[in-house]
Amino acid sequence: MKRFLLALSATFVLSTSFYKSPETHPNKITNIPENKSPVSRTSDLKSSGNSVAEIYNSIDFSSGNILNAEVFEKAFVGFSNLKKAAKLDESANLLTVVDFSLSSTQKRLWVIDLNTKKVLYNSLVAHGKNTGDEFAKNFSNTESSLQSSMGFYITESTYTGENGYSLKLIGMDPGFNDNAYKRAVVMHGADYVSEDFIKSQHRIGRSWGCPAVPRELAQPIINTIKGKNCLFIYFPDQDYLTSSQWLKA
Repeated sequence: MKRFLLALSATFVLSTSFYKSPETHPNKITNIPENKSPVSRTSDLKSSGNSVAEIYNSIDFSSGNILNAEVFEKAFVGFSNLKKAAKLDESANLLTVVDFSLSSTQKRLWVIDLNTKKVLYNSLVAHGKNTGDEFAKNFSNTESSLQSSMGFYITESTYTGENGYSLKLIGMDPGFNDNAYKRAVVMHGADYVSEDFIKSQHRIGRSWGCPAVPRELAQPIINTIKGKNCLFIYFPDQDYLTSSQWLKA
């Protein structure tokens, strides 16, 4: 019996000597900063080709929130298609993305320089009064709806109006935002887009459909993106995502 137990012990040691404990994957994301999207920098872009993944992974998001990889992919596809259609100059390098799937308490607007791979601005941005409270839910292309409109825009000229320094926007998606210009859906500054408003109301204030930004950032952001640059307002609406001509690969 004693010999049998000794032989059994030897067999166990021999059989387990080839087992290695699993190591931590070198590419695993850990210690994600608070209020930042837990997004893999590569996996979500595998289907779109290496070029988009390489561009996304080279962008420095360390100064603010991380833009969702799939949202960036859609924004970049549209940006590229607008260039091919000569709606943007070939030298255009600025891409502004608004992710209205996020809470209005988060900085959900990004201005990205695709040449330098830097985020120039990461800011709060308002949606329309009738689009939702903290979260955006309803969108419209109709005048006086007081709702936001999703889709691609081309930035135009500036003016000073009732809301101060403002930027005209041309909607490029028929049926979704092509009435933006005549609806006076513009980018402007607003006092209700602020951290103080969030503290008191648990959301930022809402516009009449305009992508309003903090008052102190309105002029620098507008001056950066004015004059025929791309703005993409994203929302996971399947009707839009499957029908927009700019999202066709």
